[in-house]
Amino acid sequence: MAVCTVADVAAGFLLLWVLLHLLEANQANVFVEFVRETAGWPAWWSQDIFTMDTEGLRIILNYGLPAVIYLLIGHGIAARLNRA
Repeated sequence: MAVCTVADVAAGFLLLWVLLHLLEANQANVFVEFVRETAGWPAWWSQDIFTMDTEGLRIILNYGLPAVIYLLIGHGIAARLNRA
């Protein structure tokens, strides 16, 4: 269960940052800055994989991709551990 929880929290921060960015949240706000910095940790490996001109699409792909991967891998590992 811990693996699933960690994956969910990481994906949650990534998706929250995508949402805040798309809704054009105030970048100077402390909460928005915290979410952006926290989302950067699990997405370090996917930064600038996609380099589109459209910033919104770039954020969706560079932060959404790791969110989906963390969910798939985390829940897959948790399911495997529950079967063992």
